[in-house]
Amino acid sequence: MADFNRITQCPEVMGGKPCVRGTRVTVGMIVGQIAGGLSADELLTDYPYLVREDIAEALRYAAWRSEEREVTLASA
Repeated sequence: MADFNRITQCPEVMGGKPCVRGTRVTVGMIVGQIAGGLSADELLTDYPYLVREDIAEALRYAAWRSEEREVTLASA
């Protein structure tokens, strides 16, 4: 896995979805808000406990995940 020190996953938080630093703010929410036209500054206003590096790392994480390849293994 790439080095993402701001992204955490915990089964008890948001169903195990990747979140920013143990918060309930998911990577998917950040990507969705940016894709929907919000700027990083608007996100930081809406979520004052986030910092710009959180948003950047969430986007990097999403890009990294989209480049992963799944390989189906043959059954034994």
